[in-house]
Amino acid sequence: MPRPSQSLLSRAIIARAALDLLDEQGVEALKMRTIADRLGVKGASLYHHVTSKDDLLDAVADLINDEIDLAPLADPGGPAGIAAYAHGYRRVYLRYPHMIPLVARHRVSSPKALRGYDALLAALVGTGCTPAVAAEVAAAIDNLVLGSALETFTAGFDRAPADYAGEFPALACALAAAAETPGTLADLDSRGFDLGLRLILAGLPAGG
Repeated sequence: MPRPSQSLLSRAIIARAALDLLDEQGVEALKMRTIADRLGVKGASLYHHVTSKDDLLDAVADLINDEIDLAPLADPGGPAGIAAYAHGYRRVYLRYPHMIPLVARHRVSSPKALRGYDALLAALVGTGCTPAVAAEVAAAIDNLVLGSALETFTAGFDRAPADYAGEFPALACALAAAAETPGTLADLDSRGFDLGLRLILAGLPAGG
């Protein structure tokens, strides 16, 4: 297959190839050379568009941030809009779980990512939060969204609830009760996220 000319490359094309690679093969596969091979170009060609692996992560994060809907944050209803934003944020990262360990400790420097945080903080201040409290709530929402998108609580328990009863009675009781709740055990992760978000938003200033 002939190699595409360098002019066919772009930052967005490289970022999309990197994101696809992450989805298919995981974090260990994310190497500039592997991305170049996938695109049918020489590795050096990538550096005309992304300057380093950190810059590549910024480009990939931009693709993902494009999918996060910020419009609910402009909702004058305040907490309802913030909740809608958080649910949308989580849905996006549920599609890209391999990116979470990479973005969780990566600097926030791309304009799109910064715009998202700025919009969230403005919405929180609009509910009556002080800037300091808004920062704490934004951090809590970020931790809840990314943590819940990365970890599945229920998948860690691969036996029937009754099988835990002998040694771990409280666990068995809780799993059995959760299984009888509308939504069943399969939906427990989402219900846990909903509860955590409600608790966070319940702490916003009254009347916000």
